[in-house]
Amino acid sequence: MSTNESVTPRLYTETLAASHPESRAMSIRLFQSISAAIEMVADFLTCALGIFAAYLPDPSLYIGSQIQYPLREASAVSFAVSLFAVLLLHKNGAYQGSSGLLQIRETERAIRIPVQSLLVMLPFSLLLNLKFSRVGFPVALVLIPVLLILQKHAFVAVIRALHARGCGVDRVIVYGIGDTGKRILSALSHSVRLGLDPIAVITHDDSLDGECMPEMGYRRRRSVPVQRGPITSALLNSCQCSTLVMALPNLSSEQIATAVDAAKQVGSRVLFLSAIELQEQKWTESMDIDGLSLTPMLESFERGPYSIAKRIVDLIGSSLLLLLFAPPLFLIALLVKLDSPGPALFVQERVGRNGAIFKMYKFRSMHKGTPRYEFSPTTPFDPRITRIGRLLRRTSLDELPQLMNVFLGDMSLVGPRPEMPFIVQTYTSEQRQRLQVAPGITGLWQLSADRAFLIHENIQYDLYYLRNRGFFMDIAILIHTLLFAMRGGI
Repeated sequence: MSTNESVTPRLYTETLAASHPESRAMSIRLFQSISAAIEMVADFLTCALGIFAAYLPDPSLYIGSQIQYPLREASAVSFAVSLFAVLLLHKNGAYQGSSGLLQIRETERAIRIPVQSLLVMLPFSLLLNLKFSRVGFPVALVLIPVLLILQKHAFVAVIRALHARGCGVDRVIVYGIGDTGKRILSALSHSVRLGLDPIAVITHDDSLDGECMPEMGYRRRRSVPVQRGPITSALLNSCQCSTLVMALPNLSSEQIATAVDAAKQVGSRVLFLSAIELQEQKWTESMDIDGLSLTPMLESFERGPYSIAKRIVDLIGSSLLLLLFAPPLFLIALLVKLDSPGPALFVQERVGRNGAIFKMYKFRSMHKGTPRYEFSPTTPFDPRITRIGRLLRRTSLDELPQLMNVFLGDMSLVGPRPEMPFIVQTYTSEQRQRLQVAPGITGLWQLSADRAFLIHENIQYDLYYLRNRGFFMDIAILIHTLLFAMRGGI
């Protein structure tokens, strides 16, 4: 097959993340950050108030010796318990915005976290000679959760009132109708802290154009208008949409590219309804709302100092390694030629950053005449592999010529592995995000136990790298690769 004709690089560049957010999106994020900070302070004060109130019923009955400064004791305990409770709430994602139809998770946290904080702080307070009232401790176990639940509901009411005035509201268009679309509509409408306000649903069904889609549930308090697709920049602009939720699981690559390109033109971010296997994957930082996992498309941006440092390391590293490995490279090339007829080097077109096609070099590990573009062998007993090829693939020595790709700038020492164009054509929206950075010789997937399976079936490693990549992470991956190779794991 002709890969240049079968792959259109525009398909990939159009599906990269939206450009830097407009001022509207920035103001929404600022509103969410400020409201989260205010909620933390409110939680701290609520817990502190509960501790002080717990000291009031019986100030004369304390564990241990006679108290001389009860106010001082109460202040120390209330500060410690309140601070610990806020830290636990933060760790449990209480300030990330996700909620739900019944707000069960928030209520559960409001009950569990204060109880855990009090139980953890009790032995420390005894060691530090900070006394709890015999009556105050059980009162605090009940009073603080009650106060925290009431405060949370009051806080949500305030946020809802501010949203009604247009403060911190993210106008959302849901691309897709049916039960999934209704679930997303319901979940977003009741997750007040997220500030995601569904204003329209887009469908390709002409018969539904102009109808209203109600949320799920017997009350059906909310419904939004249904409009006929496709998604265009003009449609998003007319609705003043700042977020596009892709709720259709079976969209073609062309439909995804068109919708994402339209969102990019108007500065709207894109959220994808994640695949089931990604919903339990913590590395993707998805928003879990009532069992629905919405994954934001990664923002495509280059961090200047990191990009420059990475290229310098790639250039120097590949040059030194090519000089250092020159004798082994010559010896391996000779063994490949002697083992089976055919060239020593195998040249294959792969997809790089932004969908660019480049020629990748490897030592030939399969017999001459083997189809050039097929799924790679997953077992050393594959009949396509030569005798010397088994050794090369087991030790990854067949990858050494890719140091030339790193030197030329097509690849990096660290990054997602490049794949063949016919595989990239079948990528899902999540998998397509790995094209935002230059591919690498080594990476997280190569060091994992999942390297025995296809690359695109283990996208979580690349997503984690994309979100957390940095100079020191690249150095750490290179060190682990060296140790992995020394143990014979490659």
